[in-house]
Amino acid sequence: MSELAHHRTDLVRQVQPTPVTDYLGRMLADRPALKIGSRTSPMAMSQARQVKAMLAELTPDTPTEIVGIETSGDKWMGDLAELGGKGAFLKEIDRHLVMGGIDVAVHCMKDVPGDVPMPDGTAFAAYLERDDVHDVAVFREGSPYSSLDEVPPGTPIGTSAVRRKAQLLRYRPDLHVDRIRGNVNSRVARLDETKQFEALVLARTGLHRVGMQHRITQVLPTDLMCPPIGAGVIGLQCRTSDQAIAELLRLLDHPETRTHVTAERTMLHGLRGHCNSPIAGHATTTRDGQLSLRGMVFTREGGTFAYAQEWDSTDRPAELGAFVSATLLRKGARGIIDGIPH
Repeated sequence: MSELAHHRTDLVRQVQPTPVTDYLGRMLADRPALKIGSRTSPMAMSQARQVKAMLAELTPDTPTEIVGIETSGDKWMGDLAELGGKGAFLKEIDRHLVMGGIDVAVHCMKDVPGDVPMPDGTAFAAYLERDDVHDVAVFREGSPYSSLDEVPPGTPIGTSAVRRKAQLLRYRPDLHVDRIRGNVNSRVARLDETKQFEALVLARTGLHRVGMQHRITQVLPTDLMCPPIGAGVIGLQCRTSDQAIAELLRLLDHPETRTHVTAERTMLHGLRGHCNSPIAGHATTTRDGQLSLRGMVFTREGGTFAYAQEWDSTDRPAELGAFVSATLLRKGARGIIDGIPH
C-alpha cells in the first residue's frame, strides 16, 4: 500500500463513533439515504468513496449513496475561460445541492474559484486533512529522460493549469509548454499514445487517487512549483439548514487544514483573480508554530511575477491572507492579473 493510501486509511480509522455521532445518527435515521454528490471523473469518485467510508465509520447505521454528476467543465475540452472558468466544475453540483438532489457536495478546493460566490444557504462544513501538495512530472513510456532538467530546449511539455505553465516557463523558458485537458487517466493515455508531449506535469495526489502513482517520474519541489490555492484539500459542502448533516460533517473537519485553507482563500479573494490568472499560494505551520503563507502571481509565460511570504500566529489566518494579498497588490499583482484576458 502506498504512503498516501496508508494516510487515507488512517484518516478513516481516526474517525470513531461517539455519543455525539450516535445522537446525530438517530436524527438522520428517518431520512432517506444521505446523498454524496461528486463529479464523475475517476479521481473525483475516489474522493467521494473516501468520504462515504469516513461517514460509515462515524454513523454505521446511516445509509449513504454516491451521486455522480457530470459537469459542463468535465464535458468541455476547450478553454475553461469560455465556460466562465473553474466554476464550470461546480455550478451543476451547486444546483443539485440547493435543490435537494444531494445532501453533501465533495469538492477539490483547488477547483473552487475565488471570484464566484457560494450559493446562499450553503457552507463548507468540513475540510479533510490535507494530502500531498506536490506537482510531479510524468514522462511518456519509452522516454529517455527522467527529469525536466535533462530535456533539451524546445521539448513539448503538457499541463492543464496556467499556474504550472507560468512556473515551468519561469524555470525553463526554453521549453514548449502547451495545454492538455481531460481527467488524469485520459491525459496519461494521450501522453503515451500520441507522443505529442515528452512529459506532463500533474498533481501527485491525483495520480495516487486513481492508482497511477507508478507513473511518477520526478517530484517537483514546492519552491520550483508553488501549489495552487487549496491543493490537496477535499471540501465538504452542505446546506446550512440541514443542521444534523452540518454537525456530522464538522466532525470530519481538520482544524489545521481549515486554518491553512482560510489563509490561502482569503489571499485569493483579495487578489480577485479570474480562472486564467496564474496564482499560487501555500500556507503551512512552521516548526516553531507560526503560520506561514507564500503567494505568487505570474504572467501566463512566467516572465513577470509578484512574490510575497509572510508569517503570523495560527489564530489569524484571515488576517495573514489579507496581508499577503495586499503585499502582492503593492508589488504589481493587480496589473499582472488585469493584463491577462479572461
